[in-house]
Amino acid sequence: MDWHAIGRRILDGGRLTREEGRAALLAPDEELLALIGAAGLLRRRQHGNLVRVHVLENAKSDACPEDCSFCSQSVHYQTEVSRYRMRSVDELVAGAEEAVAKGAVTYCMVTATRGPNPAELETICEATRRIKERFPIRICASLGLLANGQAETLAAAGVDRYNHNLETSRRHFPEVCSSHGFEDRVATIRAAHAAGMEACCGGIMGMGESIDDRLDLAFELAELRVESIPINFLDPRAGTPLGDLPRIDPREALRALALVRLACPEALDVRLAGGREVVLGGLQPLALHVANSIFSDGYLTTGGQGSHRDLEMIREAGFEPEVLAAT
Repeated sequence: MDWHAIGRRILDGGRLTREEGRAALLAPDEELLALIGAAGLLRRRQHGNLVRVHVLENAKSDACPEDCSFCSQSVHYQTEVSRYRMRSVDELVAGAEEAVAKGAVTYCMVTATRGPNPAELETICEATRRIKERFPIRICASLGLLANGQAETLAAAGVDRYNHNLETSRRHFPEVCSSHGFEDRVATIRAAHAAGMEACCGGIMGMGESIDDRLDLAFELAELRVESIPINFLDPRAGTPLGDLPRIDPREALRALALVRLACPEALDVRLAGGREVVLGGLQPLALHVANSIFSDGYLTTGGQGSHRDLEMIREAGFEPEVLAAT
């Protein structure tokens, strides 16, 4: 497969075909660098050598009523995750200040819940207003499924981007979650767009899905035209239904990452997210030639390699962290 020619065609406004997408996921090892190079053409056109650092704040680690089989925060599973109620506005603002100090350009407040209740929604909105008064950092919220009017409320408070991942393909989704449907997630992404927010929406690779499932997820994200795509790699959590699955091979992870970049050329961000350290290991710098963004300093319930090491890694790979614009 002539990956460079495919990359150039997409760069000139063409689209990846499903046959080419399948070939990307099945590319032999001797084609892997060429595949990454093709995805890198799109990455460099939009971002040059810059990497956007995002920091997550687990704003509520409580017993979530949903049964997502990968999640250690679900009430349905016996795990050792810390549980706490909704953070206060002051705590969330302090978290944003720490994120700025770590070089983040986006601060994402996340709650473990089916959807926000009125008090939680107001806490996120007030925190957003206060953060925006002090820092030029962008705000992302991830609060589960949105009810009527909630997206508009968040947008009015200054939330720039709303996260709700599809997680996997429409076909595979019932194997991952039964307490809500795939279309519920799609509806929330559409509500975020309708309210004027950007959509942050990706998935998790390594949940027992097929090649076709990964292909379907990439093309579903392209159809939704989401601006930001976090790609997670399952780091199985003891006590969850997926806790005994093996981690995927790092080369497999790189192929999936390249597929998403090639299938979604308009995306503003393709992000290395949860599981990147343990799955990619020493190949993380290579992945930066596809992804222009990372979550740094840990995830919702697991630690990372630390913000200092992340910044070192970015620079050692020949990239530079994007910096906040002055107010």
